[in-house]
Amino acid sequence: MKPFRTICVLAWALSPLAATAADYPAPKQGEWIARDFRFHTGEVMSEVRLRYTTIGDPTGAPVVILHGTGGSAQAMLTPAFAGELFGPGQPLDATKYFIIMPDALGHGGSAKPSDGLKAKFPRYDYVDMVDAQYRLVAEGLGISHARLVMGNSMGGMNAWIWGERYPDYMDALVPMASQPTAMASRNWMLRRMLLETIRNDPDYNNGDYVAQPRALRFANVFFGIATAGGTLNYQKQAPTRALADKIVDARLNAPAPSDANDFLWQWGSSADYDAAPELEKIRASVLAINSADDERNPPETGVEVEAMKRVGNGKLYLIPASDQTSGHATTGNARFYTQPLRELLQTAPWRMK
Repeated sequence: MKPFRTICVLAWALSPLAATAADYPAPKQGEWIARDFRFHTGEVMSEVRLRYTTIGDPTGAPVVILHGTGGSAQAMLTPAFAGELFGPGQPLDATKYFIIMPDALGHGGSAKPSDGLKAKFPRYDYVDMVDAQYRLVAEGLGISHARLVMGNSMGGMNAWIWGERYPDYMDALVPMASQPTAMASRNWMLRRMLLETIRNDPDYNNGDYVAQPRALRFANVFFGIATAGGTLNYQKQAPTRALADKIVDARLNAPAPSDANDFLWQWGSSADYDAAPELEKIRASVLAINSADDERNPPETGVEVEAMKRVGNGKLYLIPASDQTSGHATTGNARFYTQPLRELLQTAPWRMK
């Protein structure tokens, strides 16, 4: 195969019409127990439950897909994502690929504080998440090599870590809505305020609450509006105060996160994230995908372009901002990058031993 092209920043033309969501095999859920799991803090849990979802036949080329903060594998099963990728003829056609979507440590059906330990649950970080995902896929499912590891937002940051900690495990790496640089700047400032708002609510009671803290709902809505949605998209949706209030009311009336400790652990786990020091370890073909209006990873800083110069076999695909994109949430809509993803899978060398 021809080599994957070197680093470049692209703003390819995008069709304004969404592709028709296709059918794909029914998702299947499973659980696996990781024994004697050691956290980066040195703490060890004798059993860590890991929930996962698979699509397709296990004989297909394995693909690992990682979700964002507060989500689960179910968050990836949307018409805008799964419906654009997993159907017949689509880039990750589930008749050819075996798609594995773990619930990250601390998320979904995997082990988390609300299982009973509450604030005594180990303070996991992204490295712990990746090690748990790796053990699930390699040890639990017996998969020795993956064609692709792909992640969105938190999952994108997890994907960078995958490429560094397990550089021979995958052929291709697609980190989306993320940067391989330290958690910092406005991204961390707003996360810090999110966490402090809940911790300082008297209802939180150091994690030993009876009812969910009232601040949980408001802090979550505020953070969501501040860090995702897209400037042009919001202007299109809410050009008047009345329409803006309608969006806020809808979000405040939507179900809140189910547990404050789970929420704090999930968002707090990003604090020590920094994939920059070990970028040279990545051996997979890398396609980093971001949106030009991403509020958490603004491209105008140039930090990702500089970081990508240290990735030996990769490129950055930048989705142009428009009233069709939605800031940090843009990459949840796969129609914006099906073409470069397809090209990656057609050109990335098969490195399976």
